[in-house]
Parts: sequence; C-alpha cells; structure tokens
Amino acid sequence: MQRLEHKVAIITGGNSGIGLAAASLFCREGAKVVISGRRDAENQKAVDAITAAGGEIMAVCADLSKQEECKKLVDATIAKYGRIDILVNNAGIADKHMPITKCTEEWYDTVCKIDQYTVYYMSKYALEHMEKAGKGAIVNVSSIGSQGVAGISYSAAKAAVNAMTKNIAIQFAQTDIRCNAVAPGPTPTALNAPDATVDFDMEFASATARHLDLTVPEAQAEDQAEAILFFASDAAKAITGQILYVDHGTSLY
Repeated sequence: MQRLEHKVAIITGGNSGIGLAAASLFCREGAKVVISGRRDAENQKAVDAITAAGGEIMAVCADLSKQEECKKLVDATIAKYGRIDILVNNAGIADKHMPITKCTEEWYDTVCKIDQYTVYYMSKYALEHMEKAGKGAIVNVSSIGSQGVAGISYSAAKAAVNAMTKNIAIQFAQTDIRCNAVAPGPTPTALNAPDATVDFDMEFASATARHLDLTVPEAQAEDQAEAILFFASDAAKAITGQILYVDHGTSLY
C-alpha cells in the first residue's frame, strides 16, 4: 500500500541523513518529493539515486537560513506541482555542544537561523497554500536536545521548534491541517560523525551525557523516517500538536 500516493511533499535538508532517508521512503510510498540543500552535488546525488529506484523527486539548491530562499523553495514546488500536501522541516546543523559561557552571539545566531527560523519561514510560506487547499501536514524534526541536553543554541532552537509545533497545531486544530514533530535521539548521520565532532565542547557534552542513557541502541535514520512518514500520512489524521521522541528511550534516563 502506498501511504502517500498522489501527495506532494517538501523535505528540507533532504540530500543526506534523516532527510534523505525520509525522501527515499516518501517516494517509495508514492509521493512526489521536492528536496532542498545548499550543495548542488549532494542534491544531484540524492536525486539520481532516488530516480534510479523509481521515485519522482526534484531538488532545489537553497540556503534556508535566508527568508527569501525559503520562499523560493515553496514557489518552485508550487510552480512544478501546483500544491503542497506535506512539509517536513528537517534542515538543521549541530551546535558543537557549546555551553552558554562559551557560545558566541554569532554562533548562537547561526544555529537559530538554520534550526529555528527555517521552520518558521518554511511553515509560514507553505501554510499559505495549505490554507487555500484546506488540508496539509507539517512534520518538524526536533531533537531530544530540546530538553536542554545539547549546547545552549541548539537546545533553545529545538525547544522553539516544539513550541511552534504546538502553536501551529492550535491555530489549525479546527481544520484538516496538522502539525507534529519527531524528536530524534542519537542517530548516526554526517552531523555527528567523528570528523564533524572534533570541535565540539567535549566537557559540556560529557555533562549533558550524564542526563541521558547512552547505553541503549542508537536509532537509525530509517527509524526517524518511519516516524516522519506516520505523521505525514492519513494514519495520523486525528493527531496534531504532538512531539514523538524516537530514541530507544535515551531521554527517559
């Protein structure tokens, strides 16, 4: 059964990691997918792989930390398909586990522009079209870091994502427009590969780790994609404003 047959979905940050896993799964489930990323080569690699597997996918090169680039992505999707049924706000960066005493204002702004403001702008522009259609589903990718167990900027940004998820859900609760969030725990992706964590503040990372159970298995990108698919599909038509932690219980510690 194709759970997203005839649906049009935007997946930000869809050329790698969780976003790529979601894009692949969505296409297998019958959706027409538009991904975005800042690197043309990575975008094309994702498009080629998914197209070869029989999926319908388009990539838009965009820096979604900029408001006008978010609008460009939405406009490109409308120009191609005429509607947006699903928005997955997945684009994001890690924050190097910087505590407040070491985090510069510049770094705080950088993280929040990508991890928080992108969700705001993409949702705002996509909702213009969802409102006209009278239906739609937004799935935000949050994090267990929203509980404070990450650097100050990432924790703040992901907590804001959770709040925006509920706020949007409240506004559209009387309609067929839903907004939910998936909050991944530790998941092997390029963002947390060993070569990407060399400049992390390991002292603070160790402090936050004391509030997590890191002995449980890591979730995989495909696990996160399945949770995103659930919220995007009609199986979740009665669910809105919810945050689903996908972490094998890491954050129950």
